[in-house]
Amino acid sequence: MTIAIDFDGTLVEHKYPKIGKEFPFAFSVLKKLQRDGHNLILWTVREGVLLQEAIDFCKERGVEFYAVNSDYPDQSLGGNLVSRKLKASIFIDDRNLGGLPQFRPGVPDWSAIYEIIRQGITTAEYLQRRQEQKPKSFFEKIFG
Repeated sequence: MTIAIDFDGTLVEHKYPKIGKEFPFAFSVLKKLQRDGHNLILWTVREGVLLQEAIDFCKERGVEFYAVNSDYPDQSLGGNLVSRKLKASIFIDDRNLGGLPQFRPGVPDWSAIYEIIRQGITTAEYLQRRQEQKPKSFFEKIFG
């Protein structure tokens, strides 16, 4: 599977143009996804020096991307008029509906993102399964 991952607000706190603090488990999940055989694309608005800083930041944490802001390594937006729309199977971004948990409590975190991808289920299915496994509180048992 090809997975496009945003940088600011997704892998690190949103401090653009600076690089924010990395989110817990983000890079360990990316490494697991790569070991599972997925192609990861860094998909960010960063360009030039700021983009290189993000690439280097990820590389220092053991993650090298299959491609950056393109479908394939070394793909260019030059004279071939290549579309910037990626052909990814999944996009992981803090601007998704629901976002990431640092913005909205109760939304899946990086460990949940890994499980959703590994199991091939939707976020809704994951949350439903999690709700079914969660023991009912005293008040839920009484007023259920």
